[in-house]
Amino acid sequence: MHGIISRVARVGVLAAALAGCDSKTVTADNASKAEIAAKVKQSGIVEENFITPGRWRMVMTITDMTIPGMPPEMAKKLKGNLGQSRNFEHCVTAQEAKKPSEDFFSGDKAAACRYDHFTMGGGKVSMVMQCAHETGRQTVRMDGRYAPDQYDMTMVSTTQGKPGSPIGGMSFNARLAAKRLGVCTGKEQS
Repeated sequence: MHGIISRVARVGVLAAALAGCDSKTVTADNASKAEIAAKVKQSGIVEENFITPGRWRMVMTITDMTIPGMPPEMAKKLKGNLGQSRNFEHCVTAQEAKKPSEDFFSGDKAAACRYDHFTMGGGKVSMVMQCAHETGRQTVRMDGRYAPDQYDMTMVSTTQGKPGSPIGGMSFNARLAAKRLGVCTGKEQS
């Protein structure tokens, strides 16, 4: 569970990196991570005010969770955390802001991810991404608003467990809110 939340947190923090230029729009369907990165680069957003580098704090609040097949006592304990916030800090370097890698947008270097849909522009971002992980297939849907130094998004994450797994999958809804705090300290989570 922690690994999935950590991956989701990276996606959220890195989605904030899409912020910066309201005069351009990037749209793609059925696109790889590399294709999204190329479209963003081609749009000119990177050369403009792509993102403000520095230390970012994201607050993630899980608002709903479904875990079919999980033992009732474990599910009760996890659901007891609904509505509680988790904080993550991440450093976005000046180099990442100027030359983002294709993994910058998916937030997960190890996963094979592909965007069903991706739109960013005018202070809004919307995406649906499918990722294959060792534990199963994850679908992440995110919609929200952004500015160069902050963002606020809603997210739905659904993971389908591999066949034979005692837990058939899980889904959760979350709210992600982040803002830039200042310069990087070197103590941020990765």
